[in-house]
Amino acid sequence: MSYQVFYGDGVAIAGCNLQADETSVCSEQFSTEHEALHRARELLDGDAGTVVAVRDAAGNLLSGVRLQLRLGYLCT
Repeated sequence: MSYQVFYGDGVAIAGCNLQADETSVCSEQFSTEHEALHRARELLDGDAGTVVAVRDAAGNLLSGVRLQLRLGYLCT
């Protein structure tokens, strides 16, 4: 299964318009969920203001609080 990690412009990611503007949203592709989630954690740890989303091959999008919970962050 293939996983994509998107990061960049929060408006484009929040609106699920991930292909609209290549300069505002960056993406990386990974072959496993573990690799994709590891990269998402790196991005979030590096800059708390970064907007990150992970999409699996089925098109399911994991972002925001759901992604943070999946990564083990405590949401307060």
